[in-house]
Amino acid sequence: MLRAILAFTILSLSPTAFAGEAEFRLEPIQGNVFRFTAGHYHSIVMPTPEGCFVADPISPEAARWLKNEIQQRFDTPVRYLVYSHNHFDHTLGGEIFDEPSITCISQELAREDLVRTRTETRIPDLTFKDQLTLHLGDSQVHLRYHGSNNGRGSISMKFMPADVLFVVDWIVLGRLPYMDLKGYDIHGMIDSTREVLDIPFTTFVGGHGRTGDRQDVARYLGYLEALYGRVVEARRAGQTLAEMQKSIRLVEYKELDRYQEWLPLNIEGVSRTLDDRSYLDMQMER
Repeated sequence: MLRAILAFTILSLSPTAFAGEAEFRLEPIQGNVFRFTAGHYHSIVMPTPEGCFVADPISPEAARWLKNEIQQRFDTPVRYLVYSHNHFDHTLGGEIFDEPSITCISQELAREDLVRTRTETRIPDLTFKDQLTLHLGDSQVHLRYHGSNNGRGSISMKFMPADVLFVVDWIVLGRLPYMDLKGYDIHGMIDSTREVLDIPFTTFVGGHGRTGDRQDVARYLGYLEALYGRVVEARRAGQTLAEMQKSIRLVEYKELDRYQEWLPLNIEGVSRTLDDRSYLDMQMER
């Protein structure tokens, strides 16, 4: 039954009485990998005859809708719930999947932060430091930690044999990074994105933004490197924040969503990071 359902390329939403269902969608991406959308958030579902893999629940309302949709559409139990990182706007709703038959997993730093901040969601049962591979019949999900980039314990998820890569927050295709980079490590974002491009994959799915391929991820990396390089250059030339926000245009990336509104904020975020993490302000004063 499940394999026949997965063969469909166009899926309609199941009827549900849940309020706000128009905000939620579950759509095929590649092979047996589906993208779950809740507003402007995205997550991943991978159903198999041996059970279902679910990434970030996003919110209690979204998780409740998704759990019902999985039951109705695939008729297979959820086996794994995996958090992409520690941030509450991706991990809330984990309690909807709080059953003994479901293993909740995260990178160890993500779990540590959820516990310390007393985030009201399901706390992971299983953690890992660098890498972990989960098996569901003929399908696998490879989880990998890339170091600091956004939040704590942020990982990539590689789905095989579908050849899909899922990353949340530190890579957003078709859009600038979020506002003034609150919670971001620009150095780590660049390094982590370079590492991602060393991983073979066909299709990229992000926690926000659109889906894409390797070229789209490479273009996003180009923006990060150009932004960082121009801010360092301007700071060393003695420019103030206001002067940098006026002079740094990066017009080669003007097609990216939120270019006009967020480029000045991105510049501010990189400049702040240079002071907070690299002490550039103190270095320039010497």
